[in-house]
Amino acid sequence: MLFGYARVSTQDQNLALQLDDLQKAGCHKIFQEKVSSAKVRPQL
Repeated sequence: MLFGYARVSTQDQNLALQLDDLQKAGCHKIFQEKVSSAKVRPQL
């Protein structure tokens, strides 16, 4: 099973392109976050 991780740093940004690419790459489980801090990444 492949896992993916998509992240943007602001709420205004969109994860759609990253999610599409991860799905095309065959990821079955994709974790996603919209966080601005590099130190706080609960999904990662």
